[in-house]
Amino acid sequence: MQNEVRQMTLDNGKGMVVELTNVGARIMRIILNGTELVLGYDTAEDYLPERHLSDFGALIGRYANRLAGGRVVVDGVAYQLPQNNGPNCLHGGPRGWQYSLFDVVEVSPSHVRMSLVSPDGDSGFPGEVHASVDYTLDETGALRIDYCAESDKPTPFNITNHSYFNLSGDHSTTILDHLLWIDAERYTPVDEVQIPLGNHLPVEGTVFDFRTPKAIGRDIESAAPQMIIGCGYDHNFVLNHTEDSPQVTLHCPRTGVTLQLFTTAPGLQLYTGNFLGGMAGRGGVVYPRRGAVCLETQQYPDSPNQNWKESPGMLYPGKTFSSTTVFKCTMQE
Repeated sequence: MQNEVRQMTLDNGKGMVVELTNVGARIMRIILNGTELVLGYDTAEDYLPERHLSDFGALIGRYANRLAGGRVVVDGVAYQLPQNNGPNCLHGGPRGWQYSLFDVVEVSPSHVRMSLVSPDGDSGFPGEVHASVDYTLDETGALRIDYCAESDKPTPFNITNHSYFNLSGDHSTTILDHLLWIDAERYTPVDEVQIPLGNHLPVEGTVFDFRTPKAIGRDIESAAPQMIIGCGYDHNFVLNHTEDSPQVTLHCPRTGVTLQLFTTAPGLQLYTGNFLGGMAGRGGVVYPRRGAVCLETQQYPDSPNQNWKESPGMLYPGKTFSSTTVFKCTMQE
């Protein structure tokens, strides 16, 4: 039955369990050998907007990240979108897809497909969009996310998963000791309201250089202007793509858990939970500031208003958007 809150479980039979809900097509829980790896709430109903306004584990759309001034021009027509992040539109506005009830299309112990029809004018965006997401868990501990979408009009488009990772299992603590590696030579600097300036800068010699694994907390209190703007890391990285190699690894020395991230997306938003703090989550645990890290695979922020050929951030009629992200979790024995 559609239009009801659903909760589904994927289990690879080898110690990894993923719980999903159709409220925002979210990842509710990722559990590896009994260790909780993501922040969230206790029940699927807890993710309903009348209970909590959060992005925990959600599929973000119609446009993940920021659009400058909440404004886009498509084929000469200006569209004013919600301004819910200072002057900008963030994550599709205050009623983005993270609060939509997706249809559950297919369910098995290893696979769930959910779909959504976003009508023309949804939160001010043009075009009717038909979108789907497939979650598939394999026996190696890899959770694959496949996105697909089509539109009947040109429309800004960017979707991601917004899971908050803390691999320690103790979600009352921060992720500042987690070791992070990102395969990126460049990042996109932002202005004072976190809109890209339109250029790429090298990470070399900056706090944004994660090409050698380092603790997230090592440079997070830097006085570098970009870090002050973001109150920490909240920036897009221009990913390298090497066949069959991850773009990101995240490791918790306390538990020995390692997350590898593989994606076909051009960018990654690194967000270090700078505005977490005081929020009670699963089991009543109060999540601290920087109690999680988000690894959001994406088109670049504000792409429709920028000039990036590698990241247009638009969906056109007759074209099918597809993108894949894989979270592979392992634990040292």
